[in-house]
Amino acid sequence: MNEWYADVIIDISHEKVDRPFQYRIPPKLLPAVEVGVCVTVPFGNGNKPRKGYVTRLSQKADYDVSKLKDIWKVEQGEVSVEDRMIRLAVWLRRTYGGTMIQALKTVLPAKQTVKALEKRTILLRWSREETQELLAAATRKKQVAKVRLLTELLEYGQLPHSLVTTKLNVSSATIKSLENQGVITLEIENTYRQPIHLDAQNGEKRLLSPAQSHIVEQIIGQYDQGIKTTSVIHGITGSGKTEVYMELIAQIIARGKQAIVLIPEIALTYQTVVRFYKRFGNRVSVMNSTLSPGEKYDQCQRAKEGDIDVIIGPRSALFTPFPNIGLIVIDEEHEATYKSESSPKYHARETAMEIARMHGASVVLGSATPSLEAYYQASLGNFNLYKLTERPTGGILPKVYVEDLRQELRRGNRSIFSLHLQELMEERLASGQQMMLFLNRRGYAGFISCRECGEVVKCPHCDVSLSEHKGGRLVCHYCGYETAPVKLCPKCGSKYVSGFRAGTQQIEDKIKEMYPQARVLRMDADTTKKKDSYEEILSAFANGEADILVGTQMIVKGHDFPNVTLVGILAADMSLSVGDYRAGERTFQLLTQAAGRAGRGQKPGEVVIQTYQPEHYSVVHAASQDYEAFYEEEIVYRELSGYPPAGHMMAVQIMAQYEESGKMLAEDLKSMALKMGKKVQIIGPAPAFVGKIKDVYRFVFYVKSKNYDTLVEIKDTLDMEIQKLQLRKESVQFDFDPMNAF
Repeated sequence: MNEWYADVIIDISHEKVDRPFQYRIPPKLLPAVEVGVCVTVPFGNGNKPRKGYVTRLSQKADYDVSKLKDIWKVEQGEVSVEDRMIRLAVWLRRTYGGTMIQALKTVLPAKQTVKALEKRTILLRWSREETQELLAAATRKKQVAKVRLLTELLEYGQLPHSLVTTKLNVSSATIKSLENQGVITLEIENTYRQPIHLDAQNGEKRLLSPAQSHIVEQIIGQYDQGIKTTSVIHGITGSGKTEVYMELIAQIIARGKQAIVLIPEIALTYQTVVRFYKRFGNRVSVMNSTLSPGEKYDQCQRAKEGDIDVIIGPRSALFTPFPNIGLIVIDEEHEATYKSESSPKYHARETAMEIARMHGASVVLGSATPSLEAYYQASLGNFNLYKLTERPTGGILPKVYVEDLRQELRRGNRSIFSLHLQELMEERLASGQQMMLFLNRRGYAGFISCRECGEVVKCPHCDVSLSEHKGGRLVCHYCGYETAPVKLCPKCGSKYVSGFRAGTQQIEDKIKEMYPQARVLRMDADTTKKKDSYEEILSAFANGEADILVGTQMIVKGHDFPNVTLVGILAADMSLSVGDYRAGERTFQLLTQAAGRAGRGQKPGEVVIQTYQPEHYSVVHAASQDYEAFYEEEIVYRELSGYPPAGHMMAVQIMAQYEESGKMLAEDLKSMALKMGKKVQIIGPAPAFVGKIKDVYRFVFYVKSKNYDTLVEIKDTLDMEIQKLQLRKESVQFDFDPMNAF
């Protein structure tokens, strides 16, 4: 019988997941040892028994066989949090590529060298009479600090140590001397760092509408029957999806389970947490990149020990080590931020479904503009679909105006703002109502369009826009097609052919120039660098400290400001022109979400969409807030082109120190993929969206197939070939159904 060997990760709680160690698998254990199982192995010089996790099986030893130790036993029994995390890492690597170490670092909370947070309290041990005598003696001796401390202790009996050393300005020496006398005792209690500092009251609950109640009853009813489902809640903006989430979570908590709520942006954390905190109190916490290492570590410990029931955060919150997950909610599930940009390039939606499968949990995907992937699965009957078509508060959807910027140019208006938008802005400033101005710069990559007719210069082979490079050269980042700079519009012959260069700073400056009395806040990457900058800007706007909020896509997602009655969408078609097959979907989603910020209170709202392509179906359907009509047009395009969700696509991304070696490796990998004889279509190789970053050249080719497993098989084969090459100056990553062009 051939020998088998296992790579085992020892002690996964280390700050950095260390390298695996190889062990021999005794024949009697062979049937029980598989990737992801927990094993006991001898470790170190003293062969101390240590638990570890199998990350790889092989029939070839990487070291001298005589020096390898045997696995002692396979651990049986209840699956622990760590077991599940290791198995999830195995699934991530198999499904999305990358190394096992990368997958482990993704799912395991890195254990930092973090000091436990101590709550120190000074308690008075002496009787009142004894203490008063000591106070009198200290007063005579003019021991001022001791007098202050004893006076306060006589009144309160106990005091926080931090208050004594700061506000009362009592030294550690004074405290120590009283402790040595037996007058006081110092009580030390380990406590958790709390990233949420709110005074909101626990227990707020709104009465659900019949439509909301129906969704809760259906999902919980199936859950109680043992049917753990994935459900899509398609609700118009302001339809009360969050209330449904909270009631579902309340029901899940009542069943002794925990819940994870994913939100797409850290910017949404503050408003979301306030709403959840009002309902669930301090049983809610957050997990995101703004937390200190100590705060992150403590939230993981709180989750493990049952100190919290709900965690809220962006996609990384998915890996919170809850022992008994009952529900995972993904709000605004259409957002591209749910896809990881670093290896393994997992998507939170599919990963949540795998975690739910491991825990026996349900998944809820909510959006006013569901991703085509989610809606497609719902149309096939794989997901449950629920709809919320009304705003429970009685508010109506805003009135939408589409302003043709080609006509504005002909009228002689070269301003960033259309004449109609300027009129509406003046009305709001006069009436004390608020407005939001959204600059749609998402995916901006130097596309070229005509300001006279709106034509965008596209690739003749891929139906995506060409991107402008140095010297005006136009390049397709899917197939590599290139053409010379365009001076005149190929459709109408106009000389007004250029890229869009305005930014949020210019818009803010222009508003201040046109409306000096206006109070303006700006929210973009530059103004949100500090830890609490999101909360500060949003709180200031919510409190009426500004009339106008200017920003990029982070201002249009999920925020609820009742006094906002006007939303202006500037350069609405910019995201249509990025060289990406998802451009139409992204544009529809952004415009619909942006429009949904207006008129959420009692006052009616208005929206102005400024565009050079008013006839484009994404703009037309966003203006009427008609998701089904948009879906029907977009899915036909995806089916004809073989793009997700009708088919699947894998991007093979090559990074190289030298341009020529990168090109050669890309061509070689493409040839290897073709030799497998699978029924696939390969596009490229071509220079990446950004051809060079930090002196590293980037290339990409795309493999398309109806079958996801076919792409996984090709990935595995290429992975093995890449390992044989032992690359030093190049590296390769895989991205399945990519959300953004590489």
